[in-house]
Amino acid sequence: VQLQASGGGLVQVGGSLRLSCAAAGQIVSDSAIGWFRQAPGQEREFVAAIRWSSDSPFYGDPAKGRFTIARDNAKKTVYLQMNRLNSEDTAVYYCATNPGDYGLDNPAAYNYWGQGTLVTVSS
Repeated sequence: VQLQASGGGLVQVGGSLRLSCAAAGQIVSDSAIGWFRQAPGQEREFVAAIRWSSDSPFYGDPAKGRFTIARDNAKKTVYLQMNRLNSEDTAVYYCATNPGDYGLDNPAAYNYWGQGTLVTVSS
């Protein structure tokens, strides 16, 4: 599976962005797509995840109440809608695949990663 993340850019505090993660290749229905982010000098942080076969998303603390993850199986694309952005959201955002149903918030459980897309929130 190959993943292509896009949609990052420069946005002002309080603004919104929608990230996309397009998958190419065979998708296992029980697998999941997760979004992580990494700011300079910090560890990779879990943002959100969703399985291709389920409508139940899973959110990390940074996303709760502000971000929404959704999928379009026909387009093999997962979206991350980010609202009310603040400067702490500035990071490179990565999408990745998780082949199982465990460790959705653990980067080590993901086997394929996209190249990342930079989100910069300015005040």
